[in-house]
Amino acid sequence: MTMFFSGPRAWRLLSVRIRTAGSVFGLGAALLMVSGTALADTPIKLVMSWKYEGPQAFYYIAQDKGYFKAEGLDVSIDQGEGSSASVPKVAAGAYDAGVGDTSALIQMVAREPAQAPKAVFMMYNTPPFVIAVKADSSIKTPKDLEGKTVGAPAGDGALKLFPALAKQTGIDPLKVTLTNMAPNLREQLLMRGQVDAVFGYLTTITFSAKAMGIDPATQLRFIRYGDYGMDLYSNTIFFSQPFIKAHPDAVRGFLTALDKAIKDVVADPEAGVDAVMKREPLLKRDVELAKLKTAIATDMSHPEIARIGLGDVDEERLDKNIAVVVDTNALPATPSADAVFDRSFLPPRDTRLSAL
Repeated sequence: MTMFFSGPRAWRLLSVRIRTAGSVFGLGAALLMVSGTALADTPIKLVMSWKYEGPQAFYYIAQDKGYFKAEGLDVSIDQGEGSSASVPKVAAGAYDAGVGDTSALIQMVAREPAQAPKAVFMMYNTPPFVIAVKADSSIKTPKDLEGKTVGAPAGDGALKLFPALAKQTGIDPLKVTLTNMAPNLREQLLMRGQVDAVFGYLTTITFSAKAMGIDPATQLRFIRYGDYGMDLYSNTIFFSQPFIKAHPDAVRGFLTALDKAIKDVVADPEAGVDAVMKREPLLKRDVELAKLKTAIATDMSHPEIARIGLGDVDEERLDKNIAVVVDTNALPATPSADAVFDRSFLPPRDTRLSAL
């Protein structure tokens, strides 16, 4: 007699041995008769917000330690091209899930609610958006950008939020020249004086500068969006609506696995960076380790997590984030917080970190 049971990982064979006519027959061979589809883990194609770097350690630890596998998931991870660029890739069906900018996601929800992905875990809860200038620059405030040239990669989250910053601070955006550049040229072009300022994430620019031999503490200054009334959420994890509908247990399992990996990396950042270095040995390990520690200490450590836990959002704060994005981009609708973020897949509150 062959016995099976079902569960979130698909069908599994219950270990049974049958004695027949004095012979013992193991049922291992019966596995071969079960369809490959029945035994297969659920595949998830995930696109990151950026190239290989230390702060991606959480996802690779979940892979390497088998946390995804234990939840019945076969997760493949691709590099990204910017925190805003991953949103349309998931919406178009090229990926099942992505890591990217919350404000970019809000824009798609407002414009294309039926196609937009849905956020399920808030990874970066502190606004990392900055404008970087040289230390001796005459640009002291956002208003000083008028008459200047500012550069950024096309998919950069800070660039996408510039209209909101301009409205918040009274900048005439028509007086600011915006130019796109390759990500690896951002700091170089700034230091050469080919642009007056650059948009970016604080951690990204800081460590890219260090990798070039630039001391960001003495050679750069940062104008932070958060200092000008823009306490916005940043990178979130989102899934496509079709995937959520077809595989809700897989979404839940993904976050369960990731939650375990986050705890591991927070406890042992060295091991986290080891996982990143396995994927890209040419990275500078000390730089990526410092980048990871900085992301944990700054990007992921908003005071609200003491109350709601890492991964969740404060709905009032998210509503304000939505209002800023809708107003500054003249969007056709104002999404509700639950149209943007679905907390129903989160691990229980008492299992998620409340301090980092």
